[in-house]
Amino acid sequence: MSFYSVNSFCRQMASFYRLKLTRNEFITRSKLRNFTFLTHFFTTSSSGGLKSDKKGDVRSKGLPKKFPIAGVDNVVVVASGKGGVGKSTTAVNLALAISLNEKKSVGLLDADVYGPSIPRLMNLSGQPQLTKQNLMKPLQNYGIKCMSMGFLVDSGSPIVWRGLMVMSAIEKLLRQVAWGPLDYLVIDMPPGTGDVHLSISQNIPITGAIIVTTPQDLALSDARKGAEMFRKVDVPILGIVQNMSVFSCPQCGHETHVFGRGGAERLAEECRLDFLGDVPLDVKIREHSDDGSPVVVSLQHGQQAKIYLEIAKRVVEKLPEANKSI
Repeated sequence: MSFYSVNSFCRQMASFYRLKLTRNEFITRSKLRNFTFLTHFFTTSSSGGLKSDKKGDVRSKGLPKKFPIAGVDNVVVVASGKGGVGKSTTAVNLALAISLNEKKSVGLLDADVYGPSIPRLMNLSGQPQLTKQNLMKPLQNYGIKCMSMGFLVDSGSPIVWRGLMVMSAIEKLLRQVAWGPLDYLVIDMPPGTGDVHLSISQNIPITGAIIVTTPQDLALSDARKGAEMFRKVDVPILGIVQNMSVFSCPQCGHETHVFGRGGAERLAEECRLDFLGDVPLDVKIREHSDDGSPVVVSLQHGQQAKIYLEIAKRVVEKLPEANKSI
């Protein structure tokens, strides 16, 4: 891939975000194996405030129109308000389970620019190749097309970018990747309710969102905020997955609810959302995730895989209903 010039890259970002570029500063270079992104910070002119329509909806001036990702039929985002609840592990096993259940083509996008997990979870490494149309080819394993910033930077190199650079990177991962044809694209969102969530929600039609949480009160509080965020941006919520729900001792079988009992089920009831399923705190799920061999493919007939397969079945069943509300 050719080098991005400072001027052309800044013009591209300014055009996309409808910003008036007043100055740009060269900060650093992030080596992306055979090519380089130039990192810039720049000031913007005021874009105005918010306005409410007659129905009371709060809308921002100049919001971009939503355009589908070329060749992708359904987009499912997997999110959590709190980090460390097993969202990425859930997203990976969900994508694999949908592929196995439906015999359909599935892709997996790692939208966590600062802390990409998909390369390790899917046992993938290497730089994406380019098509004749100058689009990046997703890396594949277990029949799943994958794309992540983790493929573009050294595994030990931190990405030190401000919000505008992150949103520009997300736009490229959505639009400048040869995704199609795909029946389903599962997006592993970063924790929280920040710029990436807003950018993706405003720029592409999302079929539905899945909220992942543990039963712990601290995680449930942030999961509630995550669900409310998707409601504010008119993204259908498919339901809640309760992760690390119970630990069963491998020696005696005694069950311990390390993070509390039934918290996500209560949250789903309070928020009038569907409860999609329970995933236990299981050492085999952790071991196979670290090894890059997710349980849905490595223990396909085990109880751990059956849980994800059942969750995936419920998710797919809800998609036609969610599509009607987009």
